[in-house]
Amino acid sequence: MEFIKKVGKEIESVFEDLAQLRIEVFHDYPYLYEGTLAYELEYLKTYANSEKGFLFAVYDQGQMVGATTAIPLKDETEEVQLPFIKEGFNLADIFYFGESILLKSYRGMGLGHRFFDEREIYAKANGFKITAFCSVDRGENHPLKPSEYRPNDIFWSKRGYIPQPHLVCEMSWLDIGEIYSTPKPLRFWLKYQDVIS
Repeated sequence: MEFIKKVGKEIESVFEDLAQLRIEVFHDYPYLYEGTLAYELEYLKTYANSEKGFLFAVYDQGQMVGATTAIPLKDETEEVQLPFIKEGFNLADIFYFGESILLKSYRGMGLGHRFFDEREIYAKANGFKITAFCSVDRGENHPLKPSEYRPNDIFWSKRGYIPQPHLVCEMSWLDIGEIYSTPKPLRFWLKYQDVIS
């Protein structure tokens, strides 16, 4: 496997690979995302337009099989920033983790931990005091929830992240089988970092 890191505008060079991977992985529960390449390519510009936007990706035989992104919260979209603004956080202190996606056949190999390691190292080196991410909340009884589904809460907690019930944003996307995009609640998890001076 090959590992790559890209920052800011460099991320543009892997937009199509990242877009295809996002569409494939997010098709599964709990995201149930019916994505399009055109939408993805537009969305990903947010990361490339940020001077400190960050991507770490895994390739196997020329195919991107896993990737993770992160961005200063001050450079993220308003919908992600708003819960923090309402709670009085300084956006400049926070490094926001975007997706952490991996094809099923590559899970259980420690890559999820590597994704967190790489983002946290970058966040600390750039002086961010808090790292944050959000996860979609589908409730307990969603009709498309697989019987074997297990949330990542234990993994995230072991990494030092704490759920923040009062920090919630809404994002809209087209679910599988839907005609129109609908809003979904996403709940944030935070970790306070020891910043490298």
